[in-house]
Amino acid sequence: MSDLTNDRKLEHIVAIERDSATDRSGRYFDDVHLVHRALPEIALTDVDTSCEFLGKTLSFPMLISSMTGGDHAIIKTINHNLAQAAQQTRVAMAVGSQRVMFTAPESHASFDLRKFAPDAPLISNIGAVQLNCGLSAPDLQQAIDILQADGLYLHLNPLQEAVQPEGDTDFSNLVEKIAELQRSLDVPVLLKEVGAGLSARDIELGLSAGVQYFDVAGRGGTSWSRIEYLRSRNNDIGLRFQDWGIPTPIALRQAQPYLDRAHIIASGGLRDGLDMVKSVILGAFLCGIAAPLLKPAMESVDAVVAVIEKIQQEFKTAMFLLGVGRVADLHNNDTLLLNETWN
Repeated sequence: MSDLTNDRKLEHIVAIERDSATDRSGRYFDDVHLVHRALPEIALTDVDTSCEFLGKTLSFPMLISSMTGGDHAIIKTINHNLAQAAQQTRVAMAVGSQRVMFTAPESHASFDLRKFAPDAPLISNIGAVQLNCGLSAPDLQQAIDILQADGLYLHLNPLQEAVQPEGDTDFSNLVEKIAELQRSLDVPVLLKEVGAGLSARDIELGLSAGVQYFDVAGRGGTSWSRIEYLRSRNNDIGLRFQDWGIPTPIALRQAQPYLDRAHIIASGGLRDGLDMVKSVILGAFLCGIAAPLLKPAMESVDAVVAVIEKIQQEFKTAMFLLGVGRVADLHNNDTLLLNETWN
């Protein structure tokens, strides 16, 4: 098998490092304003940011979002540092696409992370379109087993595949295959976009397939369309669609009618603890952050831990200033929203 997938992972990281505009910095959460409490009636030290995810307790509702995986040394370093930081700070972690492990077996080491994070919730990751390209339930179980994962992300990236020169674009009849996979695996399937957002209809289809976890992964952060443009350079369609998609706060609002049946994860443009608090208020139970952690992960475990601890302190401070002592009291709580636009 060719190692083109393996090389592509490194090209993605190089593109992000060299072009700051791959982070579209939508800052859509800046339009969400919260009700400040001058008399919060609680002590900052009493604020409890902990929550549960996949049967494990997190220090606060943060997920290190999917980034990368492969055989290159820098990729192994990134994943190993992220996993150790997840363990130390008690947050969850999702790996980048594991498709590469089926074409470059030497990449397995970048996904063998349980020894670095024995207690953290870990999530495997495969593109859903690969169910139409030869991957089967046993293959995906292998991806889960190598990580000893608590769940499996099936990422949905039709835009990225459409603008990628070597993209796989047959997304037909996936709902039926997702339903079959959900029934056959021993961990839950989570559906995830990669930066263009899940619509209400997407969530409805996922629910019909038996899926209960959805990462809306909306527009406003890293643009994989622009990254693919930078890789190809001979086709500007990726540039044209670099800002395509549903902004994350809007995707969260569209998901609200399904909160009685679906667990919603917010990602896509979240950059700090304030964005996280706003996401939980808008209906998310967990928040994914990736871009702010990439460069620290190239440096050291301590560098990643420092960023996560800063984000947690921001999250806790915002809860205090809202007069909210528990994460459960943030969730889908419209009374904490100041502006009518979001009420």
